[in-house]
Amino acid sequence: MAVGALCTAPFSHAEPPQSKNRPGFERSIVQVGDEAPNFTLRDLAGNVRSLSQLRGKVVLLNFWATWCGPCRVEMPAMEQLYRTLPRREFEILAVSTDAQGAAVTRPFQQEMGFTFPILHDSEYRVGLTYGARTIPVTFMVDRRGIVRQKIFGARNWDSPEARDLIHELMKS
Repeated sequence: MAVGALCTAPFSHAEPPQSKNRPGFERSIVQVGDEAPNFTLRDLAGNVRSLSQLRGKVVLLNFWATWCGPCRVEMPAMEQLYRTLPRREFEILAVSTDAQGAAVTRPFQQEMGFTFPILHDSEYRVGLTYGARTIPVTFMVDRRGIVRQKIFGARNWDSPEARDLIHELMKS
């Protein structure tokens, strides 16, 4: 599948109906310029990770799933980017929306040799908070925790354009 494609197949997660008359169903759809909502999820090792722990770094926050073809296409370039940028300034959080969690992401991670953190949002709560209705979708979060870019579809994260974007965010 070409880079830039979206995986528009419906998620296997039940999504609550939207209704302004029903308390608890208001949505927080994150937009560029908003503070990125903090969240806490577990990684493949079972460690708890939160976005707030990364304040001071530029964060590439990517929502994906193992069954999503475009997600699988962009991830090797994410790994290349991850291996070449300094950890003190840059982090990737790849948030898996797979309902099966580590049972499917661990073999995928091992097969592909990914070293960036893979977190699990099996119930898709964080994804809904961010308004990630199709995947892959990526949020570029600056050092202060502000969403600076919202990118739909797969990208070549090792491209000069992507690197320029990240370097620009690291300067700010």
